[in-house]
Amino acid sequence: MEATDLPVSADLEKGFGDSPEDAARTIELAVSIGLAGGSIEDASGDPAHPLYDPTQAAERIAASAEVVRSLGFPFLLTARTENYLRGNPSLDDTIKRLLAFEAAGADVLMAPGLPDLDAVRAVCAAVTKPVNFMAGIKGKSFTVAELADAGVKRISLATSLFRAAMTGLLTAATEVRDRGTFNYLDGTIPTPDWNRMMTP
Repeated sequence: MEATDLPVSADLEKGFGDSPEDAARTIELAVSIGLAGGSIEDASGDPAHPLYDPTQAAERIAASAEVVRSLGFPFLLTARTENYLRGNPSLDDTIKRLLAFEAAGADVLMAPGLPDLDAVRAVCAAVTKPVNFMAGIKGKSFTVAELADAGVKRISLATSLFRAAMTGLLTAATEVRDRGTFNYLDGTIPTPDWNRMMTP
């Protein structure tokens, strides 16, 4: 928080615990270090049951929202359903979960991995709170203009900028190793031999 004057929001995952109390405590700790917002998701981390039961998921958001309402200053609580990332690609269930999170007090709603703009439109039309779209999933990222037209109010980039930077680094390092040239300095990096790179 000391590196910028801008508000910082964090991905708080599942709240680092399963219970509503765990999620609430995570929000308290986030506030204590100066965060201005954070997201709580419904992914359980349990391979056998990758998503929390909808009731438990909503209770976790409600407990988090109760902390936020007690603060006396703005803290943006984002509630996130992981349906499309955790093997339950149901638009109906996604919308039901988001509506429950909205009722529980979330400020922003999020459903990473929506398959197309029609699904994005359906989510945005179903809820009244702002919808956050997560870019960075190949084949499931759209332009800012398209997302705005669909009703999206906020876009996050997840790890996509880091991955783009690391791809450039890997490509440049591969050129030096395989060709002994430094064309990447001039912006003319040759296409790497990915098969060779993946061979032990």
